[in-house]
Amino acid sequence: MTHQVERKKRCYDSVTDYFTSAKFFIYLGHALSTWGDRMWHFAVAVFLVELYGNSLLLTAVYGLVVAGSVLLLGAIIGDWVDKNARLKVAQTSLIVQNSAVILCGILLMVIFLCKVQLSSLFNGWLLTLCYILVISIANIANLASTATAITIQRDWIVVVAGEDRSRLADMNATVRRIDQLTNILAPLAVGQIITFTSPMAGCGFIAGWNLCSMCLEYFLLWKVYQMTPALAIKTSQKEDEQELKQLNVQKDVEAVQKPSESSELMSGVAEASSVEKKNGCCYNITQPFRTLRDGWVAYYNQPIFFAGMSLAFLYMTVLGFDCITTGFAYTQGLNGSILSLLMGASAITGILGTMAFTWFRKRCGLVRTGFISGVAQISCLALCVVSVFLPGSPLDLTVSPFQDITSHFMGDSSLPEANPTTENSLITQTHSFINGSTSASEIEEMKPQVVSYLSVSFLFAGVIAARVGLWSFDLTVTQLIQENVIESERGVINGVQNSMNYLLDLLHFIMVILAPNPEAFGLLVIISVSFVVMGHMMYFRYAYKTLRSRLFLCFSSDPKNEIDNPSPPESDKV
Repeated sequence: MTHQVERKKRCYDSVTDYFTSAKFFIYLGHALSTWGDRMWHFAVAVFLVELYGNSLLLTAVYGLVVAGSVLLLGAIIGDWVDKNARLKVAQTSLIVQNSAVILCGILLMVIFLCKVQLSSLFNGWLLTLCYILVISIANIANLASTATAITIQRDWIVVVAGEDRSRLADMNATVRRIDQLTNILAPLAVGQIITFTSPMAGCGFIAGWNLCSMCLEYFLLWKVYQMTPALAIKTSQKEDEQELKQLNVQKDVEAVQKPSESSELMSGVAEASSVEKKNGCCYNITQPFRTLRDGWVAYYNQPIFFAGMSLAFLYMTVLGFDCITTGFAYTQGLNGSILSLLMGASAITGILGTMAFTWFRKRCGLVRTGFISGVAQISCLALCVVSVFLPGSPLDLTVSPFQDITSHFMGDSSLPEANPTTENSLITQTHSFINGSTSASEIEEMKPQVVSYLSVSFLFAGVIAARVGLWSFDLTVTQLIQENVIESERGVINGVQNSMNYLLDLLHFIMVILAPNPEAFGLLVIISVSFVVMGHMMYFRYAYKTLRSRLFLCFSSDPKNEIDNPSPPESDKV
């Protein structure tokens, strides 16, 4: 009896310790932050489409502005994270992000409420100005969200985990599981609110959520900071190295003869001129450009350069559950219900990928886990390549992939014009389908006619299965960056990594814009798989330089000594 009481008490104490630990507070804060981000990213696209007359123009402009901003400012944001105190950075980015979302939500409510009046003022320019303000403020929120992600996920987690790399891997995996769950549940929740109430009510709900979440997240950040004294100490490796160089220079000067008075005078003038240059207006104006240049140079000189590039190359793909893939799926006859089930299955396989990462890392080591994950992802994506040539595939090499874009730019008069009657009837059918008044036979008639579902089935089977390797590989590269980048450069290196990810993501959208017709989607699939293979070839280069022939010893007898602390690869960059 006494033994059972002690056991229950130990169990209760362990549960209490977990729910009052800094690790749990980070998970809770990240869950709140990610939930708000996913709701906002889903809703803002819907709002912009609704405001601009069911056109994707504003949504496309918003996506381009967001991607371009992170691409250009990623290194500068990371440098700001490095040069300021951790608590200040986290709290500032949190307040800016949530305040921008709240302000944007209020502005959208005003536009929804007074759209007719705004469109009649100044020939509609006032409404256009409101659209510009919405996109600009939403972009500021996204930049602040990027700073928050760099601060918490790339720095705070490393400090909280301490020297325990297994704990760091578990924390990274848990954060990814939270991301996977919120990717599905948050858009589903806000989508129901918008559907059963109104877009204006959705704006109000998101604004209220961010206000409450900001207060709670602010408290959680302060609590984690108080519970982890190491967060208050931010080492500056660069300053230490500069001090050592200065000491060496002073020793060299003392070892030689004293310079003449004229040389001392000349050196004093040179120092004064250099100080004036640093304090000059031109120097301050060009500071962001130098920070951007230095960030990319530092990223290139990192030992994990090829590992980071390999992750960025995985963004150059149409084989993900974004608007492009779902749009193609609709042309192949899949309805919204099936697509939602497929997205749920992808989230499950993503969570399985985080579990596979922790299992393989413990048994094979971190570097080998990335290699195994790459092999698994490429093997699964082979199904997508096979799907291009199966019955039901719309691939048609007789149709030029650039036909649509060429017709638009060359002003081809043979392009069919939209039939207003057909368009109105389609809108009416869509509304009746949403309201439940459309019969099952009518719904079947509205679906695109497809010869066979074999091709699209293989396509999504490969995409869903590849998520296991994808998320395991993503966690591998994330932890490699955390472990191999010095503390004083974590922000700028992760900022450049985000920029690289957005750059390849932009290229994949440009690729789709150039070849938008479904007949060319098979070519896009092959190009996407090629980029994934090239990315993993870069990782293989990094892994082989790190472990040499030991890379193929999957289950090492002592993986901790052999893999968790690999010797840095020799750099062959000039």
